Amino acid sequence: MWFNLLLIFVPVAFFLEFTHASGTLVFIASALAILPLAGIMGRATEELAVKAGSTVGGLLNATFGNATELIIAFFALRAGKIEVVTASIIGSILGNLLLVLGLAVLLGGLRHKVQKFSVQSAGTVASLLTISVVALLVPAVFDISARAVAGPQATTALDVRFSDAAAVVLILLYVAYIIFTLVTHRELLSNADEHEEHAAKWSVPLALGVLAGSTVVVGFMSELLVSGLDAASASLGLSELFVGLIVIPIIGNAAEHAAAVTFALRNKMDLAMTIALGSTVQVALLVAPLLVLMGLLLGQPMDLVVSPLELVAVVAAVLITNSVVRDGETNWLEGVLLLGVYVLIGLAVFFFPVAA
Repeated sequence: MWFNLLLIFVPVAFFLEFTHASGTLVFIASALAILPLAGIMGRATEELAVKAGSTVGGLLNATFGNATELIIAFFALRAGKIEVVTASIIGSILGNLLLVLGLAVLLGGLRHKVQKFSVQSAGTVASLLTISVVALLVPAVFDISARAVAGPQATTALDVRFSDAAAVVLILLYVAYIIFTLVTHRELLSNADEHEEHAAKWSVPLALGVLAGSTVVVGFMSELLVSGLDAASASLGLSELFVGLIVIPIIGNAAEHAAAVTFALRNKMDLAMTIALGSTVQVALLVAPLLVLMGLLLGQPMDLVVSPLELVAVVAAVLITNSVVRDGETNWLEGVLLLGVYVLIGLAVFFFPVAA
């Protein structure tokens, strides 16, 4: 409940915007306002999931799991901040795999010496992380190869066309994953997907109203966040790459951080793994391609080509995550390793030179 005290920053952000206050203050206030709103959206989705049953509820959770990040990225895309959007996609993947899972494994491991989870359920999701790497590796290789043949200018247009087609394929892969987990092979993932039994505390109209209302407010706050991005980056000495890769994903993933750590502290590592790994798959196979297609509709062409630094970071995150989940148990040291890799990547991005 104390987290909801941050809702005071919703009117504060509006006030700062309408009084033409510093863009940095608007950015900070809107960021703080989004934190509890993301949690409220998650709570409303959970309440609807309880009412809807396991299959529909699982679909709701899968659909709205990264709604906050998608909304923030949409407004950044509309503003033409393609680099920030691309970085936020990579940052969400890194944040889920290294920061969210790392905190859960570390804090859970400090309370419980060894925590066990289903290798089969975690392994099924982890295998999709390889597809996530391929989804970023192929466009990068395509870009390098095409530049050697067609030149930089022609390659830029080809990157967009290839990414538009690839986005459709990735969304179809995600749909197949949802059908696999919720329909044809539910029993394989039942341990990981089984939430605690509890009666819904909200009625369906209330949950729908809260979800709709919080989504609208997140939209307004996201627009203010993006409007203050340039001023905040300049005054705080942060590059847009750092803001997109580190700051925005932390804001959008705050509710998932809390949920994963809470389950880990209660020795429910299956659920913590499902939150972190499932959210990563959703970002790579659903959120990223949706943003590519949105860019096509908004007249802001966007591709899936990432920088070598971002690509190496994702590969490193997937490799270390697979090494953590392969034996079906975790300890606090593995959490330290995950967080250590995240800090190293953060430092690399922080000190990365800004193009003149």
